[in-house]
Amino acid sequence: MATAILCRAAWRFGARALSTASLPTTYPLPVQGAPKDGFVGALGNTPLIRLNKLSEEIGADILAKAEFMNPGGSVKDRAALGLVLDAEEKGQLKPGGTVVEGTAGNTGIGLAHVCRARGYKCVIYMPNTQSQEKIDLLRMLGAEVYPVPAVAFENPENYNHQAQRHAERLPNAIWTNQFDNPAGNREIHVLTTGPEIWAQTNGGQLDAFTCATGTGGTLAGTTRFLKEKSGGRVKCFLADPPGSVLASYLQSGGKLMERSGGSITEGIGQGRVTANLQPDIDLLDGGFTVPDEKSIEMVYRLLDEEGIYVGASSALNVVAAIEVAKRLGSTHADRKRVVTILCDGAARYQTRLFSRKWLESKKLDTAVPEHLQKYIVLP
Repeated sequence: MATAILCRAAWRFGARALSTASLPTTYPLPVQGAPKDGFVGALGNTPLIRLNKLSEEIGADILAKAEFMNPGGSVKDRAALGLVLDAEEKGQLKPGGTVVEGTAGNTGIGLAHVCRARGYKCVIYMPNTQSQEKIDLLRMLGAEVYPVPAVAFENPENYNHQAQRHAERLPNAIWTNQFDNPAGNREIHVLTTGPEIWAQTNGGQLDAFTCATGTGGTLAGTTRFLKEKSGGRVKCFLADPPGSVLASYLQSGGKLMERSGGSITEGIGQGRVTANLQPDIDLLDGGFTVPDEKSIEMVYRLLDEEGIYVGASSALNVVAAIEVAKRLGSTHADRKRVVTILCDGAARYQTRLFSRKWLESKKLDTAVPEHLQKYIVLP
């Protein structure tokens, strides 16, 4: 069989195909270094992608960190690792133990991966509003999954409180408390995401950073690093989906916590200031709300114009980066560089985002421009 394959290769490429002299001396893509040490070793160091067509359109450099290229498929792989490592270092998690968390999905997926890699059991509580793709994936990864009614944090039946009670009932178990665990969540972004962005922008050649927040870890940790490293020069902004209170909190100087409506985005938006965000919220230069219509349109634009297939929270972040560039007065003559986060891919949401019936049910089908309607391929 191998001989036949070599013969076909020689026929196709000529006699030199089997000679090292025919190999190229330069390669169009960078060659990776040494093998990574398992799943954990492959985390981080994700590419920073310039969104070319959007950047040229608005006269700015919109740079998006491709967190969907983490081995577990999302930015939450970082938090998952940070939460487990913190519990191990504090002696709260012993070999063979159980990790319990309340999560909208991606942190749970990251935890399920990390737990498999490090020999722990994983139990996940999540709102039953999350996509079926996420629930199915968690179970495929061996997690015990409990979808529960989505209720406010103040309600004792909130998925976070149920996760905490579950952990308390088990021996050698830890509730990782992703929303209010700065040492496990926020800190991993101070140590990894922020420094990576700094290095990938040629030693801090960026003007601003923006992203939405759910637990607060990515925004807070990255903001803390970039602010300290730049001496406050890099501007940092919070992007909020409808229904979240954080934009109004920032706009009012911490006086208002207005919450109205809801959003189709998953895993972002918040009804309170989490412990992850609290230490760094005063470092932020502002916040604003991105309508769902703009997020949905950007999902389709990124697919069509950039060839990038991401979910609605990633699309919201790109809309936010464009807004920040405009606020900073970016022009073709004076281009600003704004960095944001592509949280995860669209595969976890495709039965919603690319379904005509679902879009119509949310009155978002008209948010997709006519020339992009061809991508609505599901009924």
